Amino acid sequence: MTSMDTDELPVVLPSTTTTSGLTIALHPLPILNISEHFTRLKLQKRQSLPFVLGALLGTQTGREVEIVNTFELAVQDDQVTVDQEFFDARRDQYKQVFPSLEFIGWYTVAAYPTAKHIAFHEQFATLIPTPLLLLLKPSSSFAASADLVVQTLPFKAYEPTIEIRDRKARSVFIEAGYTVETGEAERIAVDWTARGGSGGTSLESHLSSQRAAVKMLHDRILLLVKYVTEILAGEAKKDHATLRSLSALIASLPASEHKGFREEFEKSTNILNDLVDKHIVFTAQREERGPGAGRRRGPRGMMDFH
Repeated sequence: MTSMDTDELPVVLPSTTTTSGLTIALHPLPILNISEHFTRLKLQKRQSLPFVLGALLGTQTGREVEIVNTFELAVQDDQVTVDQEFFDARRDQYKQVFPSLEFIGWYTVAAYPTAKHIAFHEQFATLIPTPLLLLLKPSSSFAASADLVVQTLPFKAYEPTIEIRDRKARSVFIEAGYTVETGEAERIAVDWTARGGSGGTSLESHLSSQRAAVKMLHDRILLLVKYVTEILAGEAKKDHATLRSLSALIASLPASEHKGFREEFEKSTNILNDLVDKHIVFTAQREERGPGAGRRRGPRGMMDFH
């Protein structure tokens, strides 16, 4: 049965008859990206509900899924066929920066899934077996939902499945719950992006404090090295109390080859690398969407669900 045959049938199975077994963790970056994508097109096209389409990047281990990042997609002139060449190019670009992330699904903006979304699902299903759907619901329709008390974000996640109806199979969706999850590096990156990369962010404040502390430590170490050097050269008076304190301080320092030190050092380095990678992607996206970048891109707008 083709997607057009499902026009008069609901494409989402009721939660009373079936439930999804997926455990989905939604990171803040996709929320920010999708919201910005929707707001920008809304302002550019002067439409209350413009057509929005993008890809989800993340990881999946068994039934556990993490949605970590997104990128925008383009369609051909018929407005129903995904531009495969554009998709492949963007996926390869992101793969170079985020090699651990895979294409796991797609996103759009609508009040609820329809047969049109089934048609897009069938295209993505040729790339992976079960592409997830993340739906941004406009505020007007979402505010009327009884789920607003429980879940304040205007997003819904759907897992695809097959329904047998009248001895015929058709593609449908099952609503899946999700939780919002974030890490330290991602919080800093999202904060920097939300402020437009301007000064005064928590990242700059944190780095400035760290730089001042390191500089003070460096100056004091130089002072101690100078004192010991002058003692060895006979240019300064030897103070045994000071030397004992210095010896005790050096003995208390952890060895750089200690296993615990190396593990913590590598963890901090990975976090910093993750932050730098995200900064590179954000900067590239902002440059691509600047004025004159083409019909598929435009200036970034402010996040707005209305």
